[in-house]
Amino acid sequence: MRFGRTLRQSIYPPWKDRYIDYSKLKVMLREDTKDDDDVPWTEEDENRFCDELFNVQLEKVARFQEEAVAALKEQAETAFDKLRDMTPSDDRPKSDITTARLKELQGELDAVTNEVKELKKYSSLNYTGFLKIAKKHDRKRGDRYKVRPMMRVSLSGRGFNSEQAYSPLLTKLSLMYYAINQSLDEGEQRQPLDLELDSLQEVHNGERYTAHKFWIHPDNLLEVKTAILRHLPALIYSQQAGTEPDGNEDPKITSLYFDNSKFSLYSQKVGRQVDASSVRLRWYGQLNERPSLALEQKTVLENGTSEEKKFSIKGKYVRPFIDGEYKMEKSVQKMERQGQTAEAIQSFKTTTEEIQEFILQGKLEPVLRANYTRTAFQKPADDRVRISIDTDVVFIREDTLDRDRPCRDPREWHRRDIDGNNMTFPFKNINQSEVSRFPFALLEIKLKEEGGRKRPGWVEDLMASHLVHAAPRFSKFVHGVASLFEDYVNNLPLWLSDLETDIRKDPQTAHDAEEQRKAQQAEDALVVGSFLGGGGGATKTSSYKAATSSPVGMSYLSERAAQDARASLSQSLRGERGAEQGDEDGASNGRQRGYGTLSSVLPGFSLSRYSRAKRQRAQLPEGVTKPEVWLKNAGPLQVEPKVWLANERTFLKWQQICILLGSLAISLYTAAGENFVAECMGIAYIAIAIMAGLWGYVMLHKRRNMITERSGKDFDNMIGPLAVSAALIVALVLNFVFAYRAALARLGSQPSNGTEAAWVSEQLI
Repeated sequence: MRFGRTLRQSIYPPWKDRYIDYSKLKVMLREDTKDDDDVPWTEEDENRFCDELFNVQLEKVARFQEEAVAALKEQAETAFDKLRDMTPSDDRPKSDITTARLKELQGELDAVTNEVKELKKYSSLNYTGFLKIAKKHDRKRGDRYKVRPMMRVSLSGRGFNSEQAYSPLLTKLSLMYYAINQSLDEGEQRQPLDLELDSLQEVHNGERYTAHKFWIHPDNLLEVKTAILRHLPALIYSQQAGTEPDGNEDPKITSLYFDNSKFSLYSQKVGRQVDASSVRLRWYGQLNERPSLALEQKTVLENGTSEEKKFSIKGKYVRPFIDGEYKMEKSVQKMERQGQTAEAIQSFKTTTEEIQEFILQGKLEPVLRANYTRTAFQKPADDRVRISIDTDVVFIREDTLDRDRPCRDPREWHRRDIDGNNMTFPFKNINQSEVSRFPFALLEIKLKEEGGRKRPGWVEDLMASHLVHAAPRFSKFVHGVASLFEDYVNNLPLWLSDLETDIRKDPQTAHDAEEQRKAQQAEDALVVGSFLGGGGGATKTSSYKAATSSPVGMSYLSERAAQDARASLSQSLRGERGAEQGDEDGASNGRQRGYGTLSSVLPGFSLSRYSRAKRQRAQLPEGVTKPEVWLKNAGPLQVEPKVWLANERTFLKWQQICILLGSLAISLYTAAGENFVAECMGIAYIAIAIMAGLWGYVMLHKRRNMITERSGKDFDNMIGPLAVSAALIVALVLNFVFAYRAALARLGSQPSNGTEAAWVSEQLI
């Protein structure tokens, strides 16, 4: 669908004349003129078009946007004043607050909220229109004049298409809705639109997380990493450790996103529609190394949370699965052989069937590849705070939209020119029009929701510092499609204009803005708390005081961490040295403490109580606790099939030895007849065979338990093989001795003649 038609269908009638005049700008570009080649594009035409675009249309939209936001803020403040006036006090009991007044105030909030939603659509639609018409100009008249870069800078400077402009307004609306709904006894808070702009609720393995997303400028990347490492260790991926040398390198992740030719999933996600889903195929490292592939579907629910479904799949089954020819039957059979529960098998079947049905109904195909390097931070066996930083982010087209020159072979599910040649960042060996490199690093902080537990202070400092730039709704899938498929979509994300600006901030300015935001939130919360709690607390002003700001140019986060560390260290030193001084006062009279002693030259040899205590206990960094579980044991149990098969193969070898020895023993015992020695040896071989069979059975179960318990002990055991070998050697030696004695006895009872030697040889044989 052309953008002009989309614009006409999406216009909000009361603001009909406030939108960009897209048709007029197209006429000025002579978009539909047939004899365009006969009429040259002059400098006068260029000036007239740019004046209309920047000085008329952009000014009209920006001015209306500012006026509308200001009017909505004024309405919200008026409603907040009414709520403040309704706060119970000694002169005005809570019983005087009638339901009718609360309903009336709630209606006013609904009107403001609806206007905010329409204004948001208005901003997004006009923003896309300005970028579209600028791109048309550069493509049609851009031989000498380029206006798209200047348009992006102008849009970013205006700031009317930034979600941050709505954040204070929506936060205040959310507080008022909460207070009114609580007073009306309506149970849970009713949120007519997503009021939480700086976070996103996610559900992983039944646990709820709040996710916060940010951009990091390359100049601030090292400082952000060091700030995180003060509190969280770097997480080493066990899977990557098997493919990278020593497991020291951060994993390279590739995500293959699916969509159809109409980009339905993209449109749902940008428009924030209910139950908007995205599908991706993700793996670590290079594809020719046959890594484990995970097919995932993430769905944003109506309440603002998101849930994820995923399962593992081999590369050779991806194409048949997408086409609906393969139903993951082999994986189900493998789960049944491993003895997994019926609930787990049914859950796997349901997940695979739902994802496959979603792909087939939407006619989804791989259209976009995202490649990046991930650094993760998390305490072992503690997932309350999870942080990841993605660097070297690059997006590559993976579509077959152009049938004449497709980026990917339609018969394949991935680009073999990339995966077959082990291409890595910055992917210079492919057509550069198919590549989009993201200029910043991506930071994501996930905090587990726990009742009554506050987020760590250092996390709040990091989120509010000048080192990061908030990008609450950023999506790799959305950004990649908007960057590489702009001609196919009619709605662009809000953050594109920020790419043209410098996201670095002054530390003092960022700190002051955060202090003002916290003070405003505290004041609003005080009014709402007084309204709900009663009493005269409504007349009190907020007790929140802004902290002392840091010097300009100095990292507020680093300075605070250093001050905390120095304060903790000095306090411990004063306590230890005070005790040390009390014990050594009598021995130190008449001489200067520490001067000329061994400890002053070699402090490590100091014999004081403080030094002994410091040497005896290891000091962990602040915020880091001693892990109770090994890193290799963290997470769900994942055993490779070859480990189970190796254990079973060893057991089968032992059973083979048991069968061979048993067959030999039975044959010997059966053929013994009246020979007592042969009968005894047959019984001995039967005992050895039984011992070999029992040893193999016992070791099978013992090693199976070691595998499931993730034991660090050695799996080899030499007792069984040595015992069986020793028993066989003893039995063979005794058999030879008894046979030799019997032969000598028979030899002594025979007459001596010339055939004696031959007879002895025959008897021995």
